[in-house]
Amino acid sequence: MKQRIFMYLFIFTLLLVIFQFVNSKNIIENYDEQLTSYKATNTQLKDSLRIMQDDKVEDMYTFRFDTNDDAMTYWEKRGFRISEFVPLIEDGLISLNDYDTEDHPLVPFASMSGGKMRIDQIRMLNHKWIIINFTDGKYSGEMLLAYDMDDKGNVTFKELGSLLYQP
Repeated sequence: MKQRIFMYLFIFTLLLVIFQFVNSKNIIENYDEQLTSYKATNTQLKDSLRIMQDDKVEDMYTFRFDTNDDAMTYWEKRGFRISEFVPLIEDGLISLNDYDTEDHPLVPFASMSGGKMRIDQIRMLNHKWIIINFTDGKYSGEMLLAYDMDDKGNVTFKELGSLLYQP
């Protein structure tokens, strides 16, 4: 009788071990498939993200004075240092915000909200053009300017086009 109990106990233990082995193997294979799938998806998403970032980085450097070697060389050949030239132009435009008259000296639109039109963003596109954003707090617009500087450092601006957005 004792031998039968041990034999049944041995068979039951053997079946339990086989069941645990098969069950664990299935669980591990399932986790492995999921992990492989997640890795493939992750790699695909990283590639897509890298491509999108490359496109955005390229777009960020398009139409910028500080990444345009030809535009910088143009002013360097005329004797200007680029590190001083860009702030000089930008400060010249911002200084136009301090005016006592009713109309801004550069912006072709009068303020319709009671405030003053002010230049708030400037982007130098190249050695001849600047795009600015202006606002009076309620109405805003954009303007394309041509600029030039004489040998004495006097900057002249000429409006090439402008638009006003409705609030």
